Amino acid sequence: MSTKRWFKFASWPLLGAALVAPMFIQCGGGMGDLPGGANIPGGIGKCPDMTNAEAVLGFDWAGTYKIDAASAERIKGGVAAAVELKGVAAQIDADLKTGCGALAHDLGAAGDYKTGKDACDAAIKAINDTKAKLGKVTIALDMQAPKCGASMDVVADCAAKCDATVKPGSAKVECEPGKLQGQCSAQCEGSCDVEGGAKCDGQCSGKCDAKISGKCDGTCDGKCDGKPGKASCAGTCEGTCTGNVEGSCSGSCSGSCQLKAKAECKGTCSGSCSAEMKAPKCTGEVKPPQMSAECKAHCDAKAEAKVECTPAHIGVRISGGDAAQVAKFKTALEKDLPLIAKVALGMGDRVKKLGGDVKTVVEGAQSVVQTAAQGAAATGAALTACVAAPFKDAIDAAGGMSADVSVSVNVSASVSGGAGGGSASGGASASASGSAGAH
Repeated sequence: MSTKRWFKFASWPLLGAALVAPMFIQCGGGMGDLPGGANIPGGIGKCPDMTNAEAVLGFDWAGTYKIDAASAERIKGGVAAAVELKGVAAQIDADLKTGCGALAHDLGAAGDYKTGKDACDAAIKAINDTKAKLGKVTIALDMQAPKCGASMDVVADCAAKCDATVKPGSAKVECEPGKLQGQCSAQCEGSCDVEGGAKCDGQCSGKCDAKISGKCDGTCDGKCDGKPGKASCAGTCEGTCTGNVEGSCSGSCSGSCQLKAKAECKGTCSGSCSAEMKAPKCTGEVKPPQMSAECKAHCDAKAEAKVECTPAHIGVRISGGDAAQVAKFKTALEKDLPLIAKVALGMGDRVKKLGGDVKTVVEGAQSVVQTAAQGAAATGAALTACVAAPFKDAIDAAGGMSADVSVSVNVSASVSGGAGGGSASGGASASASGSAGAH
């Protein structure tokens, strides 16, 4: 074979490789866009599944992009945190879309809503339209805030997988004193949330099957502010209450019981337990083992994605107005506000902080990527392309969560105040009252 003819045939594989190479640089949600590209050792442009934090953590960032181990660890943790935060933001938005959408529809609004914010804006409008129809009424909103706990086991497992300096099985995770939540088979000191009803030796927020002394959001049969009778009570009820209560209960409480002292809790204990709690969660600050800022942000987000909340207990008392319209308004609020309160009061402060922490970590990781890309001429463009989408999504998610929390608070505030005005307390209970005339 002549030299010229040999060159002609040998040049085809080189030309083919040159044409295919740019396709490896395009990183998306999977392990490379070219079929089979993910399995080529050291293939430039490989990306892990950017929707899966576990895949991100298991990916060889240093080897694939020819960067140093320290930079690879920071990028890995930053991307994992970004992926988890996007999931948290999506769940927050879904809860508001469900809760606010149901409230808007129950109050007569029509249409579908693309986002949680759209649904909550519609709910606020529906609330104010309903108050205008009711005329001069007095509305009191009694709210026992949900208690949201992050799994300490999730944080421990995450720490061992994310940070190489943390040994699996030895990660020590602590909870802010008095903020533990879980199943307590012994004596609970704090509050006990029960769904089926149990004897409450303390303050009941929910329904009581016997005599009470406190607020009643329904009909009080006994004495209201010292006056005997059977009617709606806007003050203190001494007797039985057909709706939610906020006060001492001489019988069984279905809801949250703030215990006077240590007592048995047949439900979820929030506070401290005289024995080891089962499936412990932390309603306050979780203190993970010493690890990188990137891994901490990732583990915080992972725990927040699996957070569990005790239900909010809502009581609405309305004086004045047409009885049928008032009953419909009260029923809708008590049915739909608990899910909105989960975001506004249960998760609001914690997800705002989480969003800020992850945003800071992502911005730091972006700087690391820029520096690493400059020092790796052959792989720098591919690395930059691979992380661009998740980093942008995380920054957008942080802003979106903050906006969602704000609008969820405005929904509750609009019940007893002006349209979208005021604020709701994030403490153990929130109470608001005011007069709602025509707007």
